[in-house]
Amino acid sequence: MARGALAFGLARKGRGVRIRGGTARSYYVGIEGNAPAIPGVEPPVDLLCVAPFGMEEGSASEMQSAELGVVVGEPVRFRFFGSSVRRDDASGARFSKRRAQDVDELAPIEVTLPEGERTLGDVVPVYLRSELTDVGTLKLFAVPHAPKKDGERWEIELSVRE
Repeated sequence: MARGALAFGLARKGRGVRIRGGTARSYYVGIEGNAPAIPGVEPPVDLLCVAPFGMEEGSASEMQSAELGVVVGEPVRFRFFGSSVRRDDASGARFSKRRAQDVDELAPIEVTLPEGERTLGDVVPVYLRSELTDVGTLKLFAVPHAPKKDGERWEIELSVRE
């Protein structure tokens, strides 16, 4: 294991062979549209590409054009989707789930955004930033458009290697 760690460290510094793989699928976050709640009817969902097919480890992408609102201190449920067929979607691409038959829903992740510099119940306009780590974890960050302090953001992790 030590030799592998050494080889990895040298490759990261440009002094060894680095094997790149990238993601085997495209990954999306489901965004519910504004529609009145009707019992038994699922609200319309758009899919936002947060990690395109082949996104390489160590790279990042920002989706600033997709503004979302999160409520501080309340649970937020992120619906994740993946596709091994949709290989041409770019990071930030958005389309209706109704038109996408080749996308599979993955396990959702529910997180509660801590207060920090914010007040409990504040609605904060955010955009999403994704990073694919060297170990295959897709980190998704909710970044405020108007941060209260430098580096303010909330993190959500999704393992894409399982």
